[in-house]
Amino acid sequence: MKCLIEQMTSVEFRARMAEDPVILLPLGSQEVQGPVNPMGDFALARDLAARVAERTGCLVAPTFPFGWSDSFRAVPGGIQVSPETFSGVIHDMIAAFLDHGLNRILVFNGHTGNHALIDRAIRDIRRRRGVLVPFIDIWMVVPPRVREQAHGANWKMSVGHGVDPIGSVYAYLYPELRRPELADPVHSGKTLLGLPTQGLGSVRMGELEVFVPMHITDHTDGTVNGDTSISTAAAGQIFANYIVDEASKLVEHLKTADVIVAKD
Repeated sequence: MKCLIEQMTSVEFRARMAEDPVILLPLGSQEVQGPVNPMGDFALARDLAARVAERTGCLVAPTFPFGWSDSFRAVPGGIQVSPETFSGVIHDMIAAFLDHGLNRILVFNGHTGNHALIDRAIRDIRRRRGVLVPFIDIWMVVPPRVREQAHGANWKMSVGHGVDPIGSVYAYLYPELRRPELADPVHSGKTLLGLPTQGLGSVRMGELEVFVPMHITDHTDGTVNGDTSISTAAAGQIFANYIVDEASKLVEHLKTADVIVAKD
């Protein structure tokens, strides 16, 4: 049975509507993921969502491949959308299903930078439509114990943008697209405002963290912390299985959960 809406005919989709299905909205980004991994991480969100659908019978909307990621604008090859564009697209994607009485929607987010804008959109949906639309971050759901299961005592070296879980899931699903020979060493940061950078959004003056509008290139020429050489297909399978397991449990719950609330 088809689970990807993009592959369905309108007749097939109308038939599935009678089931009051849960619908996943996969989101990702087109941005630098270090020197080893492809930039189009939205493919991973799409594929993991499809695995959830195969297990649970839910449906998967077409993946929106661009996110709000202004920090990565300095690296060519990425495609960023404005906050206004992203919020409008997410609102319209959700409304396209609500307009036809399909209220069981789960935003399957594969780009952490989208959080605040997704929250803004789903709060507006609740206020105007009286429907609760939850979302998950498929990468942040992976807890330290699963990282340790995947990497052992060195699991902390897997934490960083362009490292894991994305790097290992790429190694598991798309090994032919990676360039492991380009793996770079851990970066210690640069300076901005004459102060040491701490990541993608702040510098530090002694114990004081100071937030500034940074580009990734203000902090690193490679990955943001972590060690890209640690990623493996075996670890990726562990991460992928965990994400699919947890998301599938949530989908099963949403099949019967009361998602209708009073409009504000």
